[in-house]
Amino acid sequence: MGRTVGIDLGTTNSVIAFIDGDTPKVIKNSEGYAITPSIVAFVENGDLLVGEAAKNQAVLNPQQTISSAKRLIGRKFLDVQGELQYLSYAVTKGEHDSARIQASGRVIPPEEVGAVILKKLILDAAEYLGEPVTDAVITVPAYFDDAQRQATKHAGEIVGLNVLRIINEPTAAALAYGNVKSERRKILVFDLGGGTLDVTALDIEGNVCEVLATSGDTHLGGDDFTHALYLWITKKLDSECRKAAETSPQHRQRLFEAVEKAKCELSSTQTTSIELPFFLQTDSGPKHLQLPITRTELEEATRELAARCITPLEKALADSKLGSKDFDEILLVGGATRMPRIRTLVRELMDGKEPNTSLNPDEVVAMGAAIQAGIINGEIQDLVLVDVTPFSLVVETADDTVERIVPRNTRIPVRMTRYFSTAESFQRGADIIIRQGESKRASENKELGRFALDGLKAHVKGDARIEISFDINENGILIVSAAEIETGKQQEITIKGASLLSREERSQLKGYLKRLK
Repeated sequence: MGRTVGIDLGTTNSVIAFIDGDTPKVIKNSEGYAITPSIVAFVENGDLLVGEAAKNQAVLNPQQTISSAKRLIGRKFLDVQGELQYLSYAVTKGEHDSARIQASGRVIPPEEVGAVILKKLILDAAEYLGEPVTDAVITVPAYFDDAQRQATKHAGEIVGLNVLRIINEPTAAALAYGNVKSERRKILVFDLGGGTLDVTALDIEGNVCEVLATSGDTHLGGDDFTHALYLWITKKLDSECRKAAETSPQHRQRLFEAVEKAKCELSSTQTTSIELPFFLQTDSGPKHLQLPITRTELEEATRELAARCITPLEKALADSKLGSKDFDEILLVGGATRMPRIRTLVRELMDGKEPNTSLNPDEVVAMGAAIQAGIINGEIQDLVLVDVTPFSLVVETADDTVERIVPRNTRIPVRMTRYFSTAESFQRGADIIIRQGESKRASENKELGRFALDGLKAHVKGDARIEISFDINENGILIVSAAEIETGKQQEITIKGASLLSREERSQLKGYLKRLK
């Protein structure tokens, strides 16, 4: 009999927790830390390094050190072009136009990196608990789409986990908070992590935690703030140092790590400096890099990014039909919420209410995932979670238009059905195209999948009756079915996304995981 855990598989760091009695507890890794860097490195002897070990050698091996793979998971190559500027490794186009990583002489799906990190977490947890870890609840950003959720679930299954549930990160944070509060509370969770922003409004009353609305930006996180500061700093370097940072992966990685450290330090101090001794070797001797930087300069360099946080927050408020004064608590989640400018921004937008920072923003999501795991396996009684789907789900119709089947912020699990007819007379088949998004134009919404319903009975235009149903399970994963009412002819598709692993890739991955130390 194995143990059940909750896992926050993060862009920058990952955390694993379990239920101890009726309380969530974070498990420290084999290095003694509560958080594990979400980094995997391929080294010359063929070994894989994970977490701190991978992070510590990144300067010497930047092109074979994979970080922020979560920004790529479940996405197509064309959708990640804006992410590539942050990455020290190469990204290429894989099967079905998916984003794949080039490392160790291979083309690697991002799910593989996620699986390696998960393997590290569950091995460390098994050592701590004294028994194997078999079941898990894994968190994802609330604004992750169906393909990204599927890919995350697949990464867990590859390492042998029974993935009980995929749960939204801000919802998990609210569960962790609601577990210690008994009175009714309306809560706004502002979750700014390494790669994504989620804003979620919830109502917690008694044993029910209900999501009212969620919004977000899957291209905005702490990585973006670090990169903006990095670009600002490189403009202040002299020509020799700037050229080194632009042309040498090692110099770039070293400077990037120093910038990230400075960004973190400026959350608790007004002034710091970037100090890199022996940054360059020149004809006149070694050149040391020393550059002071202030919090004001950080905030100026990241002004546009901070402004982008406003729209998702306002959208979540509007969709929840609540005003800023209606909320009893504002929870800050994710390491990037430590930045004073972000805390000030949230306070200003929420009518001056001071955000709650009593729970560790790095650990609270994993704790909430552990609570959800405890609910599922019976360790925690009488606590109910009601979640929502973050996007509208539509069917493409004639002339680049859509019919909305499931509006965004609909409670899940859910089944919704609409009836359609053929667009032409004597039409013997219909292409069912499923998209997500809020635009009335089909081409402006993201295509999730398509399938054909063939063998229709010949009818005059408009006479055939086709039933299309959308089923969304508790993981937010979608199954679409279509049937002609008169003949009973039917077809269905589970939306799987572009980058799920093939059998060959699964087998190959298992081989790599055996070498994980």
